[in-house]
Amino acid sequence: MELIADEILEEFRSLSIDAGAVSAQPSPHTLRNAHTNFYATATEQVADFELHDQSIHLRAWPVQYEWNYDDGSALATFLDPGGVIESENIGEQTQTSHQYAETGDYAVRLSVTYRAVYQVNGGVEVPVPGDATFTATPLTVSVWRSVVNNFADNCLENPNGAGC
Repeated sequence: MELIADEILEEFRSLSIDAGAVSAQPSPHTLRNAHTNFYATATEQVADFELHDQSIHLRAWPVQYEWNYDDGSALATFLDPGGVIESENIGEQTQTSHQYAETGDYAVRLSVTYRAVYQVNGGVEVPVPGDATFTATPLTVSVWRSVVNNFADNCLENPNGAGC
């Protein structure tokens, strides 16, 4: 049974589990020093395969999310995928948000760790003796800077004034 469990773990790690998608608010552009809300859309998945002439049914679900924000900061690991926030809250800090100190384009990467159980020939569910990690397609965000200027000129009175 231990050998079969190890083979099932190997098979689990080689499956085409969809790691979900990386999403951001705002996207595809965000502002330097503002909080950009990142979240994952990984879901529970099933797979069926044959092993030693036995039918294996495997059910896997995400348990951990590791974010690489591509700016040299430490990897961020969470048990929660994050989620969509209301538009009036964009720019506020969330559990999975990140602030970029520099402008530029960043490829945000996500690795999702899945845990699974399996059944042999429709029997009882047995935990797979290990987890498997899968990588989502990176999302590129462009970090811009904003400049605010105040002008005293009235453009109707002075159409050639600064800011007109």
